[in-house]
Amino acid sequence: MTIRLPSTVRTARTARLLAATAVLGGLLAGTAAPALAAAPQRAPLRTAARAEAPATVTVTGHGRAAAAPDLAILSVGVEAGRKTAKEAMAAQNTAAEALLAVLRKQGITERDIRTDSLSLSPVYTQNAAGESKVTGYQAGQSFSAKVRDIDRTGQVIGAVNDATGEAGRINGVVFDVADPSALRVKAREAAYQDAYDKAAQHARLSGHVLGRLVSLSEGESVRPGPGAAGAMHADEPSVPLAPGDIEEQVTVSAVFELV
Repeated sequence: MTIRLPSTVRTARTARLLAATAVLGGLLAGTAAPALAAAPQRAPLRTAARAEAPATVTVTGHGRAAAAPDLAILSVGVEAGRKTAKEAMAAQNTAAEALLAVLRKQGITERDIRTDSLSLSPVYTQNAAGESKVTGYQAGQSFSAKVRDIDRTGQVIGAVNDATGEAGRINGVVFDVADPSALRVKAREAAYQDAYDKAAQHARLSGHVLGRLVSLSEGESVRPGPGAAGAMHADEPSVPLAPGDIEEQVTVSAVFELV
């Protein structure tokens, strides 16, 4: 048997089913929306162009600075030869004491006097048969002395020669500056300026503008042969000398950008 519901009842039930379906659809849509929003988006592939390294120029700069010396370093000594080692050392000691005494008398302080060497060696003589035989001994001692008043250098040399006689030895004199730091600063400034000028010229010739300094290095400073007088025999009370100038040299290597 079939029971038919009134049309009004069927209509109401259909309306409720449609409403429930709409609510469920809304809930499902609301749940899916945050998930879709949270899903990462894949960025489009791009080819990044590499930045080209700037052009550079490497140059070497040389700087010089000169100044008058204010210091003289004397190399002086004594030698004595005798038949025995003991006698040779005794004679050498006497001459060395005389040398040190005259240096002090000339106003040279203890801190400016230094023993450089001390030696004692046999002296050989060859006989007619070709045999070598010890016939004596040679003793010697050398000193370096700083003369800070260089105008008195010749006078000091003459005084040493007078005091030591035949045993005395004047091995040489070197002129220098007591504090080379100021001279080195000037040479360094000149070296950097030389490097900068060279780099600026290269930039101009290549159609660029000189950019920032990338790196800078300095080599060892050079003192090319300070004024020196070689070994001499001083027969006069004062020896004439020519100190000349003392020169300092600095070399730097620099790298600049070209823009």
